[in-house]
Amino acid sequence: MVDAEHEQLSLRRQCALLGVTRSTLYYRQSTPLNESLLANEIMELWLDDASGGYRKITKGLQRKGYIINHKRVLRMMRGMRIQAIYPKHKTTVIDSQHKKYPYLLRDLKITRPNQVWATDITYIKLPGGFVYLIAIIDLYSRFIVSWTLSTTLEMDFCLQALENALQQRPKPDILNTDQGVQFTALAWISMVEINGIRVSMDGKGRWIDNVFIERFWRTLKYEHVLLHAFETVKEARKSIGQFIERYNYKRLHQSLGYRTPAEVYLTQTAH
Repeated sequence: MVDAEHEQLSLRRQCALLGVTRSTLYYRQSTPLNESLLANEIMELWLDDASGGYRKITKGLQRKGYIINHKRVLRMMRGMRIQAIYPKHKTTVIDSQHKKYPYLLRDLKITRPNQVWATDITYIKLPGGFVYLIAIIDLYSRFIVSWTLSTTLEMDFCLQALENALQQRPKPDILNTDQGVQFTALAWISMVEINGIRVSMDGKGRWIDNVFIERFWRTLKYEHVLLHAFETVKEARKSIGQFIERYNYKRLHQSLGYRTPAEVYLTQTAH
């Protein structure tokens, strides 16, 4: 007891000599934030409310337990090329000259697998930049029929994903996309129409028209990407592939009667 009192007295004397409070001596530097994880958290907050600027996003991060100030958030958002209202880093770039295709899903009752597929592109932040992910989903079963990861937004990875899907699965009646240049390009449209598939496109700026693929992106990011820090493209590709495998074959969906997408898709496709 005497030793403890002596230690406390000694500590008070040291603080008095240094002109600091005792709490300062107990300070431990926090663990450095993972830049990739933080960038994905920022993007999720921004996607949830694109009208929110760096101060609002800073508050959102702080509510999640991050020790971070608005200056760092602003610096990262500038590096990611996003800001309130207007997103500069976009995966959907619209070609105003392309042929206009109708949106075919309005009031359509989807009753079986391979009746309608939908696709979209999202991006994932890595330490060295971005990678782009395209996935094709069967709307009836939520089954991911194909996906591809790329370091650029060139057409090749989109065509590869579609080609893989058409080789491995029965052709859908309809394929729905947004009006991004990848999906209005002649090469994409030709591959769709040559296979006897009807082209359907969302209205301009209407992400809700492709809501099921948007929900998949949210599931992927919240349940996997935000929990892992991918250092390389190879690592990201392997890890995302493992997640999609679990999503298709093991993850139960309430909307599917607590079945997996594979149970719904493969069982009914086989008939």
